[in-house]
Amino acid sequence: LMTLNSIGEMMMATIHTNTPLKKGEKIGGTRVIPLVIDEEKIKEAETLITDKIMWMEPFKAKKCLLITTGNEVYKGTIKDAFLPVIKKKLEYYGSTVSRQVILPDQKELIIEAIKQGLQENVDLIICTGGMSVDPDDVTPSAIKESGGRLVTYGSPVLPGAMFLLAYHGKTPVLGVPSCAMYSKRTVLDLVLPRILIDEELTAEDIAAYGHGGLCLDCGVCTFPHCSFGK
Repeated sequence: LMTLNSIGEMMMATIHTNTPLKKGEKIGGTRVIPLVIDEEKIKEAETLITDKIMWMEPFKAKKCLLITTGNEVYKGTIKDAFLPVIKKKLEYYGSTVSRQVILPDQKELIIEAIKQGLQENVDLIICTGGMSVDPDDVTPSAIKESGGRLVTYGSPVLPGAMFLLAYHGKTPVLGVPSCAMYSKRTVLDLVLPRILIDEELTAEDIAAYGHGGLCLDCGVCTFPHCSFGK
């Protein structure tokens, strides 16, 4: 894109990368700037630009195991608020919560639930609750000790600093902080669409969210057509 726009007498403008799209939405536009352009300019562009400038990836329907932790939720003292939120976000992209497990803050039980989900061949595991640094919040430790590869615990996104991402083979395991319950947009809204096109995210991908990673909590939310995560 930079190469094309640096040649002169022609241009292309696009939306930001990693933007979820609906059918019919614009993704870019191009113009020849003068009324007449030398054919050599077009040939120069064709020679210099050897890769795709824009492309779209389809979302893939996935089955998600939702592991909700917390002593109060497990005992029924408070009602779980994560399921409707996660279910709605997944269904928007054509995926589903295949099963929810509610567990107390016990590391061994969470590890067992993760391993059981992997044996069931779910496509995605999301763990909610117990993601802070309080002594009884053991979800991050459980995800780490369940095996697999830890990508990051922590993200430069607000809301969502205590986000965790790991992989068991190709199966992503997400640790989602409590902000996802009450904030309209969080780090989950940035990461989930990329997970659902089978992109394997790196620590560098997460670190890059720092520029644009502050949600302004606008009175009227226009996400994804806003600065959040861009």
